[in-house]
Amino acid sequence: MPQQVRGVVAKSKGAPTEVVTITLPDPGPRDVVVAIAACGVCHTDLAYREGGINDEYPFLLGHEAAGTVEQIGDEVTHVAVGDYVVLNWRAVCGQCRACKRGRPWYCFDTHNASAPMTLEDGTELTPALGIGAFADKTLVHEGQCTKVDPEADPAVAGLLGCGVMAGLGAAMNTGHVERGDSVAVIGCGGVGDAAIAGARLAGASTIIAVDRDARKLAWATDLGATHTIDGSQVDDVVAAIQELTDGNGADVVIDAVGRPETYETAFYARDLAGTVVLVGVPTPEMRLELPLVDFFSRGGSLKSSWYGDCLPERDFPMLVDLYRQGRLPLEKFVSERISLDDIESAFHKMEAGEVLRSVVEL
Repeated sequence: MPQQVRGVVAKSKGAPTEVVTITLPDPGPRDVVVAIAACGVCHTDLAYREGGINDEYPFLLGHEAAGTVEQIGDEVTHVAVGDYVVLNWRAVCGQCRACKRGRPWYCFDTHNASAPMTLEDGTELTPALGIGAFADKTLVHEGQCTKVDPEADPAVAGLLGCGVMAGLGAAMNTGHVERGDSVAVIGCGGVGDAAIAGARLAGASTIIAVDRDARKLAWATDLGATHTIDGSQVDDVVAAIQELTDGNGADVVIDAVGRPETYETAFYARDLAGTVVLVGVPTPEMRLELPLVDFFSRGGSLKSSWYGDCLPERDFPMLVDLYRQGRLPLEKFVSERISLDDIESAFHKMEAGEVLRSVVEL
């Protein structure tokens, strides 16, 4: 029968979030009820509240989550009751043209739960990224659940559900950083610092962190940056990156901000035939103007990274294992552990650059 639980809901644009009672329907044939143990506070949740994703209010926020499978539909085979899982928003279909071409990380028909969660009055909720995990429990498609080592701290493991995976994957999957490469990362929030950690894990020899906030540069150093550039203190960031790379520019430059000016910096800060990876999310009105001849003459690759080009079934267990072995310091991304009632405060701290991740524990 349907269950009633607590959930954090954004009811209108810009309005403070509310902790309310929500109703979970019985799971459909391939749906799963997951009891949430922890969920990170991501900038995407704030974007939903502010109407930056769409206007399908009310939203059930939260998506960077880990928890335990509590109930399954009749046709579920992917997970079982009691499994410890990290939730993902790339439940690949296996049938679309991307999947059939062996590129499931580009899947064009990802799955979500078959029935909506609702408010007590029956109003349908739009779950953030098809998950909605600022709640005691949530309803997702079985393909949105990835089993990982149950000994992993859920506050840490859940971060792979979005931002940390996006950054790690931007370096390792999209940028294909290799041993001995030079890497520059522009923007050292959660995603950028994850890209730095990914570059370090991949064996990059020079990892340059670029930001305008000294606190963020300190975090970047702690996560593997070998050099830092404070953009507020130098006149030419491109020249500063070139100076640290024998005058050549970096092999891979990752833009974790997603603005025209940061992308232009990334474009010119790479070596000839180098790679630019855009993982920061721009807004629709942003425009970029560069001489077309520079695209031709510099060669190399210009890539966008969506969710770090990850395959949850492949990447989540591997990365959790590396964390458990002490080779990937995911715990450093957890700045504070909070309750459902602290979401608004966490949003303010995130906007002020005071935290890498606030994590709700339930």
